[in-house]
Amino acid sequence: MKHSIGVQIVYTRDMDLEAEIRKAMDMELESCQLCIWDEKIYTDEYVNRVNEAVARTGFRISSVWAGWDGPCEWNFTYGPVTIGLVPAAYRESRLRSLKKAADFALAIGVDRIVTHVGFIPEDPNHPDFMGTVGALRNLCKYLKPRNQYFLFETGQETPLALLRTIETIGYDNLGINYDTANLVLYGKANSVDAVEMLGKYIMETHIKDGFYPTDTLHHGKQATVGEGQAQVEEVVKRLDTLGYTGTYTIEREISGEQQIRDILATRDLLRIWMD
Repeated sequence: MKHSIGVQIVYTRDMDLEAEIRKAMDMELESCQLCIWDEKIYTDEYVNRVNEAVARTGFRISSVWAGWDGPCEWNFTYGPVTIGLVPAAYRESRLRSLKKAADFALAIGVDRIVTHVGFIPEDPNHPDFMGTVGALRNLCKYLKPRNQYFLFETGQETPLALLRTIETIGYDNLGINYDTANLVLYGKANSVDAVEMLGKYIMETHIKDGFYPTDTLHHGKQATVGEGQAQVEEVVKRLDTLGYTGTYTIEREISGEQQIRDILATRDLLRIWMD
């Protein structure tokens, strides 16, 4: 089955979204994941802007990647106490943020929101484990009547901790946005093997590459797809054997002409691997 190939667009208030969509279309991409960190976008004004851009272009938004307020450090020192819903100090406010993101997604016709939950504890008896589960049960209950899904982006947690979290929450409107590089970048797992554990929950992907960490303070470095240690080609093949039918969304977290070149190169590799 032919999968669609998309790209992540980080949406800001001063962005001409239609122009960004047309850039993606010029690159022969078929969808985008809309990444939003600024809660001031969650208004009727921006709902109208998005809907108008989609209506004029016919482009598909597969999901909303929802950021949250407060501090955030993408490292191994302060990451565990600042990222996602795991830190108790920010859990309540970030749950509210995710509900706002879900309202926005619903208004633009999108049925799934995605975020990093954080460094989920391995120990199911840890208070942050059950606290995070409780918050996500609340979110799933909020989403369920609207036929919306919450997707964990893989990264700071091991596949086992993620699987346990999903099973403990117990709702069926949960899934995974499988980032092909993050498990490597955070030293949590081999990306290929983790597909076997998480495959039935994978609803979307980030196509990305990178290297394992080389010190205990910082995560690994990202790389052009095909040049890192994430074995992206093998991940795509494994997903195919598991019956994955979702979008392959390219995420290249740099800017400028090199970003465009890398997106196009990744698109071409995906076409070969999916053929």
